[in-house]
Amino acid sequence: MSTTLPGPPERTGYAERPARVPGAALWSSGPSPGGGTVLPDGCMDLMWSGGRLWVAGPDTRPHRPDRSAPHAGVRFAPGAAHPVLGVPARALRDQRVELADLWPARTVRALADRIAAAPDPVAALDAVALGLRAAGTPDDPRVARIVAGLRAGRSVGAVADEVGLGARALHRRSLEVFGYGPKTLARVLRFQRALALVRAGTARTDAALAAGYADQAHLARETRALAGTTLGRLLPGPASDGQASGANRSTPLPSGSATSAYR
Repeated sequence: MSTTLPGPPERTGYAERPARVPGAALWSSGPSPGGGTVLPDGCMDLMWSGGRLWVAGPDTRPHRPDRSAPHAGVRFAPGAAHPVLGVPARALRDQRVELADLWPARTVRALADRIAAAPDPVAALDAVALGLRAAGTPDDPRVARIVAGLRAGRSVGAVADEVGLGARALHRRSLEVFGYGPKTLARVLRFQRALALVRAGTARTDAALAAGYADQAHLARETRALAGTTLGRLLPGPASDGQASGANRSTPLPSGSATSAYR
């Protein structure tokens, strides 16, 4: 799933800190009925809610989660959840699936019981994720290089050459670990770069160009495609070219396998 911009912290009880899994984030959120839309960010989450373990797959469109109950999760960096879950990420695209639907029920039940019995379930989830990472398959060093290259704005062809894969092989590998092809991942990462810049106070036109869009209109189209709404609704604030967005006055950026904008 993908990073979140929820409502005010006093309404969501949101907290985030680095997870014990390298490069991952540990987050928790209190009940927030109707609060938030999860946006694509290339990530996947292992989540704990209602006494059950869930997996949030990689998103290509906005998702409105049920936040009537407390949630906690470990948000893995793009491609990093695949070695833990052992399931092709493409099978989880745009889905929220119980871990028990992917793994043996007895295994999942033992993990869930361990978390439920812990004095601090969020810390227990963190420990469970670390243990699963240690027991998973070894990391493919090319995955991090693919993400870094696409995040830097390099072309898919250039990234394929850098990691020693042909175009078709890169596409197949991307479906396996990211859930979608490298072009889609590049779009998602570019969108997240633009959002981060606007949240930091960069004028929208400048943010669009710095993130790699042709112009602000290009960013607007991609926002519609990936977020299902306008940038103004995601990040309220002045929209004129010479002014920074009011997003830098928003609440801190949380998670949940996709960026979420509070409405």
